[in-house]
Amino acid sequence: MLFTLKKFVGGLLMPLPLVLIIMALALILLWFTRWQKSGKTLFALSWLILLLISLQPVADRLLLPLEKQYATYQGNDPVDYIVVLGGGYTFNPNWAPSANLFANSLPRVTEGIRLYRAHPNAKLVFTGGAAPHNQSSAKTAAQVAESLGVPAEDIIALDQPKDTIEEAAAVANLVGDKPFLLVTSANHLPRAMNFFVAKGLNPIPAPANQLAITTPLQSWERAIPAAVYLGHSERSWYETLGLMWQKLTANKNDE
Repeated sequence: MLFTLKKFVGGLLMPLPLVLIIMALALILLWFTRWQKSGKTLFALSWLILLLISLQPVADRLLLPLEKQYATYQGNDPVDYIVVLGGGYTFNPNWAPSANLFANSLPRVTEGIRLYRAHPNAKLVFTGGAAPHNQSSAKTAAQVAESLGVPAEDIIALDQPKDTIEEAAAVANLVGDKPFLLVTSANHLPRAMNFFVAKGLNPIPAPANQLAITTPLQSWERAIPAAVYLGHSERSWYETLGLMWQKLTANKNDE
């Protein structure tokens, strides 16, 4: 119940729902009250915020500080485990396996497989519990890895954890104090590293799914608002809120 409440409240605090709530409040003021000036100000402010966070230069500038903390892993030190954290997914057995993984999940899995190819003696570990009426995120990711040629005997699915802190606890029971590669989205990795290090583990950061664009773009791509860049702003805001909450609850998480 608490997990569901946390996700619901967190979802309402995301940029798009929050801006829409402010717009709704502005419309209520304009239609049903005498506070016309306040309504106009709120509506103009929410429109401007929505515009700015949908522009590539703004969105990626917000996201880049999170993503640049860890570089793509290019090392070759031997490891026994490659841990790939779960993300968004669904499960439809009639779809191609990879179609069941959302945009933040599939790049994690493919990066995990790339690292597995470079460390063929390692076990590929997937984490993530089950959504309602679905098989687990871990098992779904494992099926994608198998479909791409990873032997089933080299895959471990930890399908009980519901969030990152539970994933850290489950991985601790598996790997002990051995170094391992920790694969997750680049924007999520700073928070994930904090959780895993707090458990006394020795993760080696291996970011995937970098989103913030630093290479040249056409001028119109930078000037026209787009849903994809709104998504980048959302990831930045989500992880920033997560890091703030992590700091506030640090003592509790360490217990």
